[in-house]
Amino acid sequence: MSFTTRSTKKHHERVEFPLNCSVAALQGKKCPNKYPSVFEPDESSTETCPDYFRWIHQDLQQWKTSGITEDMIERGKASAHFRLVIVGGNVYVEKYTRPYQTRDVFTKWGILQLLRLYPGKVPDLDLLFYSGDETKIMRSDYQGPNSTLAPPLFHYCGSEETLDIVFPDWTFWGWAEVNIMPWEDMLRAIKKGRKRTKWEQREPYAFWKGNPHVAKNRLDLMKCNLSDQYDWNVRLYYKNWSKVVDEGFNNSKLEDQCTYSMVPMQHYWPIRRQDKCRDLKFAVEWGNNHTQQAQDIGKAGSKFIEEILTMRNVYDYMFHLLNEYSKLLKYKPTVPSKARRICVESTACKQKGVWKEFLFQSLVKSPSNKPPCELPPPYEPQAIQASMDKIDNIDQQVENWGNVYWNKLNDTNQ
Repeated sequence: MSFTTRSTKKHHERVEFPLNCSVAALQGKKCPNKYPSVFEPDESSTETCPDYFRWIHQDLQQWKTSGITEDMIERGKASAHFRLVIVGGNVYVEKYTRPYQTRDVFTKWGILQLLRLYPGKVPDLDLLFYSGDETKIMRSDYQGPNSTLAPPLFHYCGSEETLDIVFPDWTFWGWAEVNIMPWEDMLRAIKKGRKRTKWEQREPYAFWKGNPHVAKNRLDLMKCNLSDQYDWNVRLYYKNWSKVVDEGFNNSKLEDQCTYSMVPMQHYWPIRRQDKCRDLKFAVEWGNNHTQQAQDIGKAGSKFIEEILTMRNVYDYMFHLLNEYSKLLKYKPTVPSKARRICVESTACKQKGVWKEFLFQSLVKSPSNKPPCELPPPYEPQAIQASMDKIDNIDQQVENWGNVYWNKLNDTNQ
């Protein structure tokens, strides 16, 4: 990004706008207006966004014909933790219920960084956000001749059965409560941790560590752990987060888990919910008996997160998702009466400890020197079906391999 000033700054010199809490306090303003409001990139040419950006069109398909009305937003409030409105480049938030930990803080922080990366580019918009674990807007509730139109709700995850609009996870900017650093720092730590143990020397088990009590599938997964009766080639560790916090996260660093190797097919290995233990054991056995193939798959997964899942792409995904969403609004967004303006100063300066540290680490200090990537067109319906069929075929292939494995094992034990 370049700016022309009365000083000796050159056109192509990047000007930084760091966060200075002391200056903000001295000025008596929570949100000083010193940051650029016009986007002036050095480069004009754009690259095409990664192919997965096409799913933005699919996630918003529900409202393509009807558009999004204020009534939909009003009806969706009961499902949301907060409402976020952008008007004239400023962000306003109306809170409804208290979310878990500080997910909402880091989510809103991410949107504030997007506005700093592309000043003046993000359009006025009005959205609802849910920051819990479970999906909320069930597709089946809004089908049929007498059904109402579904409210748009942004969320970290979605499924075929739901209409939640998928938005980047808050942990890209850090998860302070469990000491997960902002993504760029976390990725560097993971790459460093991966080099500590060679692939051939890693533990030959599937590995998981976490709190099983937040979901039924996690509790069911714990049945696959090592026991006196059986070894499913799985090592599962219950994580008591209160104890972890007290111990200073000494044994829970994500980068230290690279001595284990979960084996996917391409970026993951399909595991059926109804037969987890058998599928997991076979997955590990296959990986241990096809080490080169397993290593190639592991490298492909690593390459994806290192080259495709970059923060630049995260921000560009956010930009295009919000931009396409704004085109569906049937009304001009205005600031709700109970909403309060937020900015980087009002968000970060009041934080303490690791929360403040992670916010400062993930701060966008300068506008981008190039435009967002170019959003590719939506998938054709037949392309989506072909993709789903391919996934189903791979799942079936792996299931058949597993059946052959277990039949042979049973014959041997008879």
